[in-house]
Amino acid sequence: MDPATYDDLNALCRGIRKSFVHLETRDAYGTEVESPHMARWRRGEPDDYAWLGWWLEMLREHRAAGRTCRRARIVSEPLSDYQRWTMSHASLFTDAGEEIRYLPRPRLATIALPGSGDFYVFDDEIVLFLHYTGAGTNASFQTTTEPAIVRTCRQAFETVWDLAVPVRDYRSQ
Repeated sequence: MDPATYDDLNALCRGIRKSFVHLETRDAYGTEVESPHMARWRRGEPDDYAWLGWWLEMLREHRAAGRTCRRARIVSEPLSDYQRWTMSHASLFTDAGEEIRYLPRPRLATIALPGSGDFYVFDDEIVLFLHYTGAGTNASFQTTTEPAIVRTCRQAFETVWDLAVPVRDYRSQ
């Protein structure tokens, strides 16, 4: 495993030749970028989502070039405030070209997942693991091109994906 940075993550996301997949396993994240926008949502205030512009533009470019971007979210029910907030603007991502699915945590009982939690797989060649603190802030990133790890992560993602529900059809219990 090699250490990586937030800039490396962004470069990998932007530089795909065919695809990335992203598995999210936490019920809440505490990113500095998202926190003020989630606070506005809690207060019922509008958000222009300009802070997401670069990501949405990247997704549009990938879609136009025939590249795929998929995200699977493993969630506890009832949904956390964070997950409810992400659902409130998920259509921005799907309209831009990212497919998103939700899988309730109890449906994972028989699925083996990589122990690190969240990860991306880029072009079926490189995995970037995202490590978080208990409060949900990012602690570190690591990458690997080890074929067995790439294969394990890709298979875990596809298993979750096959069980998950598209965001447009997902209804929290």
